[in-house]
Amino acid sequence: MSLYLCVFDGEQEMEGIEVGSYASFNSFRSYVVREIEGGTPGSSFPTLVLHSDSDGEWPLQDCVRLRSELGSIRATMVGRPPVTPADGFSGPPPENALESFRDVDGQLLVERMQTLVEVAIQRGRPILFQ
Repeated sequence: MSLYLCVFDGEQEMEGIEVGSYASFNSFRSYVVREIEGGTPGSSFPTLVLHSDSDGEWPLQDCVRLRSELGSIRATMVGRPPVTPADGFSGPPPENALESFRDVDGQLLVERMQTLVEVAIQRGRPILFQ
């Protein structure tokens, strides 16, 4: 089963990310907990880490917090060594941890999530989990 994150404005989809499997998304969040939060889930990034991946949505107020969290995560991951993600991306070898986590299209997951968050904030809409 795969996870799709998206922003709708009325009936029209504004942006979406085919994240990949739930295991892949949880591998990313587990990395954040283990390597950036020092093993304490939600201590630094509660909006990303503590939200259930099947809980429906990140409401607009969470998107504002998520924007800050993803910026910090991105800055930290760029300076960390690459890891082997759950789904084993088959593109060029990652040069750092940020490049280790990609969506199904091979795009950097954190950067795609940052774009999704910006669209959600600009449109005043939640991010939906589908």
